[in-house]
Amino acid sequence: MSHQPLAIYLQDKHSIRDEFEFARYAEQRGFDAIWQADTRLARDCISMMGALVAITSRVKIGSGVLPFWPRNVATLAATYSTLWEMSGGRVICGIGAWWEPITSKIGIKRTKPLQATREFITVLRKLFAREVVTWHSEFINLDAVELDIIHGDTRPRDIPIYIGATGDKMLELTGEIADGVVLNYMVSPAYIRQAVALVRAGAERAGRDFNALDRPELLVVSMDKNRGAALDLARELLVQYLGQEPHIMKASGVSQDLLDQVHAVLGWPTTKEKVQQAMHLVPDELVQLVTASGTPYECVEKVKEYIDAGCSCPIMYSLQEDARPLIDTFAEAFPR
Repeated sequence: MSHQPLAIYLQDKHSIRDEFEFARYAEQRGFDAIWQADTRLARDCISMMGALVAITSRVKIGSGVLPFWPRNVATLAATYSTLWEMSGGRVICGIGAWWEPITSKIGIKRTKPLQATREFITVLRKLFAREVVTWHSEFINLDAVELDIIHGDTRPRDIPIYIGATGDKMLELTGEIADGVVLNYMVSPAYIRQAVALVRAGAERAGRDFNALDRPELLVVSMDKNRGAALDLARELLVQYLGQEPHIMKASGVSQDLLDQVHAVLGWPTTKEKVQQAMHLVPDELVQLVTASGTPYECVEKVKEYIDAGCSCPIMYSLQEDARPLIDTFAEAFPR
């Protein structure tokens, strides 16, 4: 049996101390990667990645994903270069073009995301390669800039760059220019199948080998012997995404009417009380369409559906307070 890569996703549900424990435990159980979210304005993934690098020795550590709009490409190259040195080359640079309404609320004008993403990745890759970069465009202005490494490891940084992509054009761009795609969560297996086809189309158009592109996917997993409790926990998170990140929900064919109903209750930023008020709007069928929720057996079978649809590595986000049962269940389902 071939090795099925597995990863866990850390966001902001659990305490940082618990997240460290889950990361150590996942590494012990043979998981391949730990991905850290850059969560709304709750947790910064770079701070967490530095700590995760320090407490692990084997697993890959990825940003899932870091929004590039608020950051300068040169300083971000230095950030990932530092993580690369700290980790012995275990870091993955996952970046994305962010989403509304958060960008406009913090004063960023998010325009031409495809062009901005293409330029950012092109320049970032040049900086990782230790090139001297001069670049003047609408989004980037550098004048003979390079990583200024004198005393450290001066080799080029072989840091893979993944794009967190949801829309059709961004998925195609990912296949064209990136090392991998971080597929979004709260989507259906049918969406993943379509998304992978778009990545393939972009790769083939650029003359690249599609099979060389990694395709991990964020997956919400709500696993409990009490099936109803598992579904309700996933429903609570789904409500938040219906109201605050409708671009993800539209990708799975959720009706605009339901999005409008949920948004009318939630607003942005929302509160836990408003989320509770909106939960009755979301049926079980939708919860199970876009998450792996239910008994351990149901969760494993659902994750297999995403793998069959083209996900190369499930990046699993446990909604339970203790992520170790999830880690155990999947380590046993996919022997290391």
